[in-house]
Amino acid sequence: MKYRNQTTVSEFLLLGLTDDPALQPLIFSLFLSMYLVTILGNLLIILAISDFHLQTPMYFFLSNVSFNGICFSTTRIPKMLVNIQSQDQSLSYTGSLFQNCVVLDFNILENFLLAGMTFDRYVSICHPLRYTDIMNPYLYVYLLQSSLFISTMDAFLHTLLVLRLSFCTDLEIHHFFSELVEVIELACSDTLINNILVFVAACVFARFPLSGIIFSYIHIVSSILRMSSSEGKHKAFSTCGSHQFVVFLFYGTGFGCTLALQ
Repeated sequence: MKYRNQTTVSEFLLLGLTDDPALQPLIFSLFLSMYLVTILGNLLIILAISDFHLQTPMYFFLSNVSFNGICFSTTRIPKMLVNIQSQDQSLSYTGSLFQNCVVLDFNILENFLLAGMTFDRYVSICHPLRYTDIMNPYLYVYLLQSSLFISTMDAFLHTLLVLRLSFCTDLEIHHFFSELVEVIELACSDTLINNILVFVAACVFARFPLSGIIFSYIHIVSSILRMSSSEGKHKAFSTCGSHQFVVFLFYGTGFGCTLALQ
C-alpha cells in the first residue's frame, strides 16, 4: 500500500449518504429543509429567551444550547449541500481539519451545557430554598466559560494529533462531513495515541455528563414523588419537560447515528 505524507494530502472525498444520482435532489431538499427549520427554530428560542422575564439559569443554558445547535449544524450541512449542488465530493485537507475541530468543539460543549441545565433543575427541585444562593450569575457564567475552554482545548488537541498522521492513497470518507474517527481510520501511520485520546475523551466528555444527568434525574424524580401535592408534582415535572426533550433529542440522535454507522 502506498503512503502519503500529511503535507502532500490536498483533499478528502466525502462519499455522502448515497452515490445514486437520482436520490441526490431528494437528499438536498430534505437536508436543506431540516437545516432551515433548525436555524429558524433555534433563533426563535433565542429571541423568546431574550425577554427580560426569562433571564434565569435554565433559560441561559437553553439559549446557549440553541446557539450551539445553530453553529453545530452550520459546520456540517452547508458544505454537504454545496457538494451535492456542484456534484463535487471533495473537501480540502485544511477544511477537513477545521471541520473536525469545530464539530468536536460544539459537540463536547453541548454535553456540558445539558449537564449544566440538569444541575440547575436538580438544585431547583431538590434544594429550592438554596436555589438563588447556589445558582447565582457568577456560577453559571463560570460554568459556560470553563465548558467552552475545555471543549475548545480538547478539540484543538485532537486536531494537532491528526496533523502528525500520514495518509494512504485511499482518502474516501464514508460520511457527509469530516468525522474524526473516519479520518483516523484512513491513516497509514500509527494511530494508537489518537485512538486512546478518542476513547478517553468519549468517556470523560460524553459518558460522564450523561451519567451526571441520569444521576441527577434519579434524585429529581425521587424528590418529586415525595411531594404531597399533585399540583406541585405536575409543576415540577413540567419545569423539566423542555430539558428532557433536548436531552432525549441530543443523545437519542447521537446513539442512533452511532448504530447506523456501525
